[in-house]
Amino acid sequence: MKLKILSSVLVVLFQYSFSQSIQLSQDATISVLTFGPGQSLNDAFGHNAFRITDTTRGIDLVYGYGEYDFEAPFFYLKFAQGKLNYLLSRHRFNDIYRYYSQNNRTIKEQILNLSTNDQQKLFNYLENNYKPENRRYKYDFFYDNCATRIRDVAEGSISKDIIYNVSDTFVPKTFRTLIYEHVDKNSWGGLGIDLALGSIIDQEATAREHMFLPKYIHRSFANATLDSEKTLVKSESKLFQAKEIKDHRVFLFSPLVILSLLAFLILYTTYKDYKNRLRSQWLDVSIASFTGFIGIILTLLWFATDHTTTGYNYNLLWAFPFNFILLRQLKKSQPKPWVKGYFKFLLVMLCLLTLHWLIGVQVFAITLIPLIVALAIRYIYFLRTL
Repeated sequence: MKLKILSSVLVVLFQYSFSQSIQLSQDATISVLTFGPGQSLNDAFGHNAFRITDTTRGIDLVYGYGEYDFEAPFFYLKFAQGKLNYLLSRHRFNDIYRYYSQNNRTIKEQILNLSTNDQQKLFNYLENNYKPENRRYKYDFFYDNCATRIRDVAEGSISKDIIYNVSDTFVPKTFRTLIYEHVDKNSWGGLGIDLALGSIIDQEATAREHMFLPKYIHRSFANATLDSEKTLVKSESKLFQAKEIKDHRVFLFSPLVILSLLAFLILYTTYKDYKNRLRSQWLDVSIASFTGFIGIILTLLWFATDHTTTGYNYNLLWAFPFNFILLRQLKKSQPKPWVKGYFKFLLVMLCLLTLHWLIGVQVFAITLIPLIVALAIRYIYFLRTL
């Protein structure tokens, strides 16, 4: 017990002594690291971090703004509500290199063309930001994340203005299109993103807004200058190249296949009902429950969270949260007259969804097409049975 307490005290003293205004030597360099995508959804977009190297002082540290605050109370609830804090982390470069190389993720380095004063200023900022009372920040995937923090810290710490020289061939893309560069449309992660995020991400992102993705931080810094006098990046190199690996995802379990099977079940049951002049009540109850449940989740994401991009989500045109009010009526052989008007309303909603898609208000998941077609046909058949 005494040994454990002593170790804790030594760690605290080390951190305190390290943070006391260390003066970098003339040999110091500051660089931006760009890590390639990983295999999981939370790693799919890559990562950025600062690297501070000073062989004279024995410093080789990496500062990154992408660490979860697992100690936060109600972690998963806050994550869902968009109120989760992320942390500035500080690790030895050797540990970072070992982690990313073992996970087969490319590591690129851009050494910044900074004066000694600017290097010291940026280092001091990071050290101050790493203090326990300062290291937390409210994460936002598009506007305040591990990539944008690198840009913002650099701009705030460097005495000269950073000018991002946009190429003449630059073509603005929507936020959703930028996400598609990292996430397959026919993946469960891609489907989840298309369901949860609303029409806001179908707006065109400016060249600066592209920098929410780490690879665009790398590209923007590579073309940037300081007061139009010198390049921001002195030199760049690739520290580790990821090996190509085969995609082990099974197409049979992809959203397109699963949702197509679900659509086939709806259409086949509807066809049997038509031939037998019946109405499978279990199917209509299941559809109302399924679409209503998804609609409630999307409504909560829109109105009950701090997420900036889950609003104005027109997936509610097919996943309507009030569909639960149909459940009692759908169990009856002769529903009340208002149910007919409600199903006409649902068909109008599906028409509006198609219109929103065609005119570009919101792009929907292509894997949903079979399901939406099946819902429309089922709704039409239901109206014919009344």
